[in-house]
Amino acid sequence: MDRPTQMKFPIPEEEFVYPGHTACPGCGVVLAMRYALKALGAKTIMVIPPGCSGPISGAFPFSALKIPVLRVAFETTAISASGIRAALEVMGKKEINVLAWGGDGATFDIGLQALSAAAERNDDIIYVCCDNEAYMNTGIQRSSATPKGAWTTTTPGSKDVPKKDIVRIMAAHRVPYIATASVGYPMDLIKKIKKARDTSGTRFILIFTPCPIGWRYSPELTIRVAKLATETGIFPLYEIENGVRYCLNRARSKRPLEEYISLQGRFRNLDEQGLQEIEERVKNNWEYLIRMAGEASSAEKNV
Repeated sequence: MDRPTQMKFPIPEEEFVYPGHTACPGCGVVLAMRYALKALGAKTIMVIPPGCSGPISGAFPFSALKIPVLRVAFETTAISASGIRAALEVMGKKEINVLAWGGDGATFDIGLQALSAAAERNDDIIYVCCDNEAYMNTGIQRSSATPKGAWTTTTPGSKDVPKKDIVRIMAAHRVPYIATASVGYPMDLIKKIKKARDTSGTRFILIFTPCPIGWRYSPELTIRVAKLATETGIFPLYEIENGVRYCLNRARSKRPLEEYISLQGRFRNLDEQGLQEIEERVKNNWEYLIRMAGEASSAEKNV
């Protein structure tokens, strides 16, 4: 009897995150780390500031990662990566990926100045921000990535200002490649990391990484929450090349925002007016992205 033909699984099999790491059950950050390192492979040096990724990757002298890691201060993530790249260039080791791996606190807030400087110089690094929308490792304090209407320990009612648009900030630097990705869509995430790997200059990827502890949902719902964020339009998946060429990767299915909001205890104080504000913000953002993607397509046709 002939053996059935095996389907080739598109996600690389080799693991670069060892078992026994200290991530919480349902952690989106460790999923993003696994997928990103599968895409980049062994020839990668990782720079990690304080945050959830620090203890997940292991406390010195132990490590849960199969690659070299440099642990740095919050505000030095990007510049440390730039320094490693400069040293590798001097040694002629251009084939090694330099991956800066920060959370939203280290990216939207404390490390933004160094990231902006690296982007302005177009340093040859990959910068990934794992966006769990608060300072989770230190006690669920609000960051500028926290959405309006969400509870945190420092906004016990709810945050009263919208989330910072870090992608538009990075697009203003006209870096070669920017993308949004989500642990809910691993193949899209891996594809974008590989595209970043094969691009020179500063590459920035924002990965949506839900947090069951800080967002107040049951751990087994992480992928469902991640998918709903994209399906409802809260977190669209798209790419930007050189700050001007936009490409939408997935159409919004227009599922009700309540499906996403209702799964999370952090939105328990959100009223009807607050929900309508979020809906209006999502609508405006999608109109902007569609317009930008259309303008990019029109420009290409006219070349």
